[in-house]
Amino acid sequence: MLIAVTAMLVSAVELSTVFSVFIVLICLFAVVLLVMRNVVFRFPGDDMMFGASPLHITKPPIPQMKMMKVHIPFTFKLQESSRSSCCELQCTVSSQVPYTLQAFWGVPIRELHLFLWRPWRAIQEQVAAGCLLEGHFQRHGVVVKKLPHGEELLTMSLPQPCLDLGTPPRLRYPLVIFIVRDDQHSVHPDETVSLINVVHIKDSVCTLPTSILAQYLKQANGQLSCLKQLYLATVSLEEEPVVCAQGDDQLCVVCQYFPVSRALLPCRHTCVCASCFGKMDRCPMCRGPIRSYFCIRGEEYMPAPPAATSKPTPLLQWLQDWNDHLTDFLGFQR
Repeated sequence: MLIAVTAMLVSAVELSTVFSVFIVLICLFAVVLLVMRNVVFRFPGDDMMFGASPLHITKPPIPQMKMMKVHIPFTFKLQESSRSSCCELQCTVSSQVPYTLQAFWGVPIRELHLFLWRPWRAIQEQVAAGCLLEGHFQRHGVVVKKLPHGEELLTMSLPQPCLDLGTPPRLRYPLVIFIVRDDQHSVHPDETVSLINVVHIKDSVCTLPTSILAQYLKQANGQLSCLKQLYLATVSLEEEPVVCAQGDDQLCVVCQYFPVSRALLPCRHTCVCASCFGKMDRCPMCRGPIRSYFCIRGEEYMPAPPAATSKPTPLLQWLQDWNDHLTDFLGFQR
């Protein structure tokens, strides 16, 4: 009887040993499956990762705005001397086509913008009838008809008595100047047919310097566009920078090597090249966020993209993936 009990105990011990070994093998097998599926639970301070490599959060690329090139046959600029004068306005005008210039004083803001969004055919009929902006201005200014010419000085005297523009914020523009081309019968629908200039005049109530508030382009197809100024950065260095055979082009403010080629939006600073643009998300001039951009010149100066490398063999790729899995599982940096 004692021998039988002893034999049973020995068998139980042997079975428990075998059972323990079996449990250990199952655990090892489960670990191997876990590694093969590459499911790694997070270490302290790390996020859970799935897939063949750790999850890297990347920002979407900054979108490029598609810009359409428009030919503007007119130029209109204020003279610096007019900024300190309250009695007259001096400006320079140039044109590559025959045109008519008409000035209007004291134009209501709302009525002007409603008028500008009309089809060009309706505006053209008023220009031909000589009733442009009829009923929507306080005083009619100069009317000039000229053939193409270079920059010429034009002086406009402010009407007396002074305009009734009200108190700020005002509901009228002090001066609106229309420049309309006269050869409209032969223009392409995308051609510019009118340049509208909105001018602020310094007075005793609003003492800001005389300046151009806005400029609008009207195309023959009816499209209305607002001209906005680009801010080109100029950097003065004690040492003359190295120029990469690009002539007198303005250089990038970051690398000072490649010429500037991208205008940043919405700040409109034109100050970086394509090479430096990809490394930033804020404007280097004003530190404002970059929402989009457009190119102001070709970027042929950029080096050609590297040639595609040959794809590794399946065995080498498998070994490399396993090496990455094991590195991530152990928590080491790759």
